[in-house]
Amino acid sequence: MLSVAVRTLRVRWAAFAGSFVALALGVGLLAVMGQALAASVEAPVRGPERFAAAPVVVKGQDALRVETPTGVRTAALGQPRAVPDEVVAALRALGTVTEDRSFPVRVEGGPEGLVGHPWSTARFAPYELGAGRAPRADGEVVITGDWARVGERLSNGDLVVGAVRALGFEDAVFCTDIRAARLAPVSRQLVVEADPAAVRAAVGDSGARVLTGDDRRLADADPGRDGEALTALNALFGTAGGVTAFVSVFVVASTFAFAVERRRREFGLLRTAGATPGQVRRTVLAEALLVGVLASAAGCALGAYAAPLLGEVVVDGGLAPRWYAIGGHTWPYQLAFWTGLSVALAGAAVAAWRAGRTAPAQALREASVDGRALTRGRRVCGVALLVTALATLAYGLAADPGDLLHRKTYVSRPMLLITAVALLAPALVRPLVPRLPGTTGLLVRANAVAAVRRTAAVAAPVLVTVALAGSLLGATATLDEARAAQVRERTRADFVVTSADGTALDVRALARVPGAVVSPSAATAVHTLEDGVALVRSEARAVDPALLAGTVRLPVTAGRIAGLDDGSIVVNEEWAEHRVGQRVRVWLGDGTAKSLRIVAVLATGTGDNGVYVTAANAGGAGVDRVDVRVRAGADAAAVAKGLRAVDGVRVASRAQWVAASRPGTDRTTRLGMLLVLGIALLYTGLSLANTLVMAAAERGRELAALRLAGATGGQVLRQAAAEALTVVAVGGVLGLLVTLVNLAGTGAALGLLSAPVTVVVPWAELAWTTGACAVLALASVLVPTACALRRPAGRLT
Repeated sequence: MLSVAVRTLRVRWAAFAGSFVALALGVGLLAVMGQALAASVEAPVRGPERFAAAPVVVKGQDALRVETPTGVRTAALGQPRAVPDEVVAALRALGTVTEDRSFPVRVEGGPEGLVGHPWSTARFAPYELGAGRAPRADGEVVITGDWARVGERLSNGDLVVGAVRALGFEDAVFCTDIRAARLAPVSRQLVVEADPAAVRAAVGDSGARVLTGDDRRLADADPGRDGEALTALNALFGTAGGVTAFVSVFVVASTFAFAVERRRREFGLLRTAGATPGQVRRTVLAEALLVGVLASAAGCALGAYAAPLLGEVVVDGGLAPRWYAIGGHTWPYQLAFWTGLSVALAGAAVAAWRAGRTAPAQALREASVDGRALTRGRRVCGVALLVTALATLAYGLAADPGDLLHRKTYVSRPMLLITAVALLAPALVRPLVPRLPGTTGLLVRANAVAAVRRTAAVAAPVLVTVALAGSLLGATATLDEARAAQVRERTRADFVVTSADGTALDVRALARVPGAVVSPSAATAVHTLEDGVALVRSEARAVDPALLAGTVRLPVTAGRIAGLDDGSIVVNEEWAEHRVGQRVRVWLGDGTAKSLRIVAVLATGTGDNGVYVTAANAGGAGVDRVDVRVRAGADAAAVAKGLRAVDGVRVASRAQWVAASRPGTDRTTRLGMLLVLGIALLYTGLSLANTLVMAAAERGRELAALRLAGATGGQVLRQAAAEALTVVAVGGVLGLLVTLVNLAGTGAALGLLSAPVTVVVPWAELAWTTGACAVLALASVLVPTACALRRPAGRLT
C-alpha cells in the first residue's frame, strides 16, 4: 500500500497540495506558539541594581505570612512597613545607616517615570559624578544621563548642578537628604555599613528583612517586574496558543477529511476493480501519512523561521520586556509535528472508514450527488457536542456566573459550539441556502444542496472566522460596556481628583476650594483566609462613610453603608462569608490582623465592586482619590478652576471619569488582540482560499458539461461567483448564530451578577470579516475557473 500511495502522490501531487499547505501552516503556527510559551516560562536572573555596591540592605516588612493547617501562606502587603524605630537605633550603633527614599518627579521634557532619591544613596549603585557637583541646597539636583545640561533650570524650578552616567535601569533625580525626607517622609529600607551577622542579630524577629548578595535586588524598584511580565506573556500566548491550536486542528482535520471525501468516484472504481475495503483504507492512510510527515516537517521549519520574528514584534510593540527572545527549545517542534501528523491521520481515517464501507455501485452513484447529509457518527458527535456546549453554559450560569466573564472562559467556550455547528452544518445547508432568482440562481442552489458536504466543508472556515471574531470581540465589548455603565451608575461626584504623579493628595488644599464638598479615599487591600487554607487578597478603599454617600452610589444588596465604622467592613457577594452582622478575620494592608463586623454587602457586578473600610483600617495608605460635589448654588466652572489650581492633581469631570473607565485601544492593546485573534483568523482565511481552490479543481467535469450545454464563459464565471458568495453567506449565518448564543450567555452572566447588561454585537467587525471572506472566496474561485475555461470544453474533464 505504501508503494501505491507514493506513486499516487507523484502522479496526482496537485490534488494533495491543498492538504499539504493547510497542514504545514497549521504545524507552523503550533510551533511558533509553543516556542513563545516556552520562552515565557523562566525570567533571566537579575543582579542588584541600585544597591550593587551596598554591603547590607535592611527592608521593612513587605510580606504577610499566615500559618494554616496546610502550611504557611504568604502574600505581598498592600502597604509595606517601615523598619521599626528601635531596630534603626540598634543598627546605628553598628555602623553608618543611610535611609533610602523614593518619590516621583514631574519635569516637562524629562523622561517618563522620573524618580527622585536622596544623594547619599547614589554611591551604592554606584553612580559617579561625570559633570558638576553634588547638591548642597534645597533646589539643587543631580540627574542621570544627558536629558538636561548642568546649569539648566528645570520646569519645576530645580537647578541641575551635576550629572552622572545613566546605568540603564532608571531615570533618576538626586536631591539633598533633607529635601528627600520632606518629600517622602517614610523610609521603608536603609543601607547599613556593618557586618551582616551583627545586622541580622540587631534585626531579630522584627519582621524586617536583611538583604545581602544577590538578594539586594529585592530592594530595587519593582523587583518582580520580570516575573509579572512573564505571567502576562504566558497568559497572552496561552490564550493565543489555545485559539491557534483549535483553529489549526479544526482546519487540518476538515481539510484532510474533505480531500478524501472528494475522491469517492476514485474509491468506487477501485472497489469495482476488486480492491477490498481494507486496501482502500490502508491506501488513504498511507497517503495521509506521507503528506503528514512532509507537511509537518515543513511546518516545523516554517515555525523555526517565524518564531524569532514574533519575538521581535512583541518586544517592539511593548508587550514584552527587552530581554525577551523566542527560540532555543525543542519540545514545541516535537509537539507540533506529532499533533499535526495525528490530526491529519485522524481526519483522513474518518473519511477512509466510510469510503471503505461503501459498496462499489453506491460509491459511483454518490460521487456526484451526496446521499445522506449526515452520517450516523457525525450526527451523534455533533449533537453530543451541542448538548455539552449548552449544558456547560447552563451549569456555569447556575454555579459560578462570574467565571463566564473571565477571558480564558469566553475565549475557549465558543470552540465547543463552533465544532458542534460545523459537524451539523451539512444538515443546515438546505434550509439556509435561499431560492435565488433566475436560471443562475436555480443552478447555484441546486449545486449547493446536491453537494451539501462540499458546501459545508467550504463554509466551515467562514464559520470559524465569523464565530471567533464575533464571540471574542463581542464579549470584550459587552464587558467593557458593562464596566463603563457600572462606573456611570456608581459615580455621583461632579469631579474626581487624582494624583498627577502618584503622591498622596493634599485633601486640606482641595477642601479649601470655595463651593467644593470633598470625599477623600485611599486605595488599600485586605486579606482573608478562605476555607482555612487559601489566603485571598481583595482590593479595598478606605473612606469616610459620612461623606461617601454624597459622591458614590454603591449597589448594596444587604445592610447599610452608613453603619461603617472603625470596627466594621463592607464586602461583596464574592466573599465566602458575606452575611450582615457576621465577623470576619482580615489582615489589613500593612499586615495588621483584625476582626471586623460586616455592615453591608455589595453586588458582585463586573468584579470592580471592592471592599470598603475606614481610614483607621487603611494600613497607612495615603489618599489617592477625592470625589468632589459642587455645593448647591456654587459655580461648577469656578470649582473646577480652583481644584486644578492645587499642585500635583489631575481633575476629571464625571463624563471624563466614566469615559476613562473604558479600556483604551492603544497600539499595545491592538497588538495583543492581533496575537489572540488576528493570526488565527488569517489562517482560517488562507484555509478558506485553499479549500475553495481544492473544490474548484475537482469540478472540471461540471464546467465541461456547462460549456457543452451552451453556457458562455461569463455565465460560468457568474455562476461560480454566486456559488462562492452563497457558501460564504451560509458560513456567515452559522457564525452569527454561534456569536449570538455566546453573547447571550455573557449577558445572562452579567444579569445574574447584578451588573448592567448591554449585549454588544460587533456588527462592523462581523461585516468586515464576512466581506473579507467574500473577497477571498471570489478570488479563490474565479482565478482557477477562469484558467480552466481557457482550455477547450472537451479537455476540461
